[in-house]
Amino acid sequence: MAFSASAAIAADSTEQITTITNAEGVRIVVDAPSPMPPGKNMTLVFYALPNGNTIEQTIGKRTKEGDDWHFNIQHIGAQTRYLRNRFPNQTLVVAFLENNLKSWPTWRKKHGDAGIPALFDSVKKQFPNRKIETVLAAHSGGGSLIFGYLNSVTNIPDDIMRIVFLDSDYAYDKALHRDKFVRWLESSRPHWLVVLAYRDDIALLNGKTFVSAAGGTWGRTHLMKTDLGSTFPVQCTQEKELETCVARDRHILMYLRENPEKKIWHTVQVELNGFIHGLLAGTPEEGNGYEYLGKHVYDAYIH
Repeated sequence: MAFSASAAIAADSTEQITTITNAEGVRIVVDAPSPMPPGKNMTLVFYALPNGNTIEQTIGKRTKEGDDWHFNIQHIGAQTRYLRNRFPNQTLVVAFLENNLKSWPTWRKKHGDAGIPALFDSVKKQFPNRKIETVLAAHSGGGSLIFGYLNSVTNIPDDIMRIVFLDSDYAYDKALHRDKFVRWLESSRPHWLVVLAYRDDIALLNGKTFVSAAGGTWGRTHLMKTDLGSTFPVQCTQEKELETCVARDRHILMYLRENPEKKIWHTVQVELNGFIHGLLAGTPEEGNGYEYLGKHVYDAYIH
């Protein structure tokens, strides 16, 4: 699988942008701080796009009349800038992964899973002198890329410090993934598994439900909780509509929003500080200065 990389001028002078492409229709935009903070350690977040979105829409921008609404629903760019401002001594790099089919499930059906590790390696090679701690994160259909990666490795590598499913764990399969999660979570290095989901099986689109009780993220997350709970005892607490389930000293965290309104919270969970929460949950900074499902804390960083 051949890759080509090119640099571009970022809209913000505090950012540097590299674009990586390959012959199988993958485009990766790597957003790094400029200048890079001193030191060799860095956190590299791979963010797999939801179905139907471009990287530019996922990064987001301040919209005006006539702009596509997709530019105003995730704001991963602004949430990244917020985190960099909060933690200026840390090096946070985000790699956005898109494919020409605009669907990672469809792309995997065409190309399989064997080449997925090479996608991640093509980004890591851009930072040869850095000690990289990796985060795998995804929204919606982007979760398929994470599970495809898990299918392609015998064990989850230790340098993957955190896996974040932002309403994106549709492809979880006990037979394929449970034991790999358990081995990874039991490693001597600290690892975090974070899942955000809502009760999508009763959500209505044009007056009708659109996912099954078992097939949506609500059902998949409860299955994952049960499967992992056989090894790691789970404790859950309820505050209003949000149930928080934790295990293994808060290294497994599942946030389950009830849905009495029967609304579609699929992307709202990301917009309402979900990306920020996914990276900070389980650390001393969880909830410090922001609230998951609360008011945006990143508006000043929307370009």
